Amino acid sequence: MAGTPLDPGSVTFWNLFGGGDGARLQTMLDEYRTQHGGASSLTAATFAWGNPYYTKVVLATLGNKPPDVAVAHATRATILAQADLLEPITEDLLGLVGLSSSSFTESVWNAGKVGDSYYTVPLDTHPFVMYFNSDVCQKAGLLAGDGKLNSIQGTEAFEAALTAIKGVTGATPLAVASVGDTAGQWRLFQTLYWQQDGATPFLGDDGATLTVNEDLAITTMEYTSSLVKKGLLTPTEDYAGAQTLMFTGKAGFYMQGEWEITTAQAVEGLKFGMVPVPQLFDKPAAQADSHTFILPRMDRTDAQKKLAMGFIKSMLDQSLTWAKGGHIPAFKETLDSAEYKALEPQADYASAAEIANYDPPGWYSGSGSNFENIVGAQLGLVQQQLASPQDALAAMKSQLQTYLDTPSPV
Repeated sequence: MAGTPLDPGSVTFWNLFGGGDGARLQTMLDEYRTQHGGASSLTAATFAWGNPYYTKVVLATLGNKPPDVAVAHATRATILAQADLLEPITEDLLGLVGLSSSSFTESVWNAGKVGDSYYTVPLDTHPFVMYFNSDVCQKAGLLAGDGKLNSIQGTEAFEAALTAIKGVTGATPLAVASVGDTAGQWRLFQTLYWQQDGATPFLGDDGATLTVNEDLAITTMEYTSSLVKKGLLTPTEDYAGAQTLMFTGKAGFYMQGEWEITTAQAVEGLKFGMVPVPQLFDKPAAQADSHTFILPRMDRTDAQKKLAMGFIKSMLDQSLTWAKGGHIPAFKETLDSAEYKALEPQADYASAAEIANYDPPGWYSGSGSNFENIVGAQLGLVQQQLASPQDALAAMKSQLQTYLDTPSPV
């Protein structure tokens, strides 16, 4: 792909979507090709998720051979922008295809701001949410007449609900992966941490300093640890194991990113719903990130700019297709549409986009990053009852020090 001469009538597009997301994206790309003259109108490539993908985008851009359009998590686009590897997304650029900044959810649009400029066109928000097994929760008396989960607020109400589920199943009622899922552990922590007054970003000065409220971090870990000790939260489950517990009715609640909706819908006979993670402390909050479109830095003619933006607009116009995979549309035309509001259970957790908390900026942070791996691994040990919150925090600080002391390499 890199080094291939650009066809002025064709778009090159890089992404990191595999699994259900990848299949859904292919449908959207095929629609673009159908509307724009066939297969030659678009060359799309999918690369391995996480650091390998972002390294490839950086190297291609530095080598002046980037794709016309690429996908980036909002939390990873920040460092690319700071390294001057992205084109700013201006109102004039958006206007080429009838868009403006007001076309997007405000919080998601602002996530792409670096300095005084914006660098991303957001496609979605993907928050950490709570799934529930409808049959189990019905027996536990937790559902309203319409099958929706009754509102749960506060730790007392949450633990009462978990205890009611345990009374039905006789098993641990809340499943959250703690083995081999460092990202999920970080998402759980970040969600509960930001629900408390006094929370501060984990990192400051673009990753050069540690600014986490340490007392609150320990309080957060102590809470998840207490749930395990009470038999209300699974201590040791991996990613697949945790969701299987909910799918098979052994657990009533399961927390993970909303993208697992496709997996849940494929389970024959499973009745389930999804809601934002309940507000257990002072205010609602949800860890989240956004998939966005970026324009890697290169010399572009006006025609190339319009072609790239036209491709992005086509993807946004298909936001309902994307939303069926669980992600909350950032494009307000779709988010506010009757078709999306009728989409269940997607519309039931759409409000989580309004309480999204993104990972702190830093060259080593963001989705799929070394930061998430380091912090998430220690959080997992706490849930597994193999480390105290105090020891886990000390280990995080020690392991992050190398990164804190290292200037951004890009």
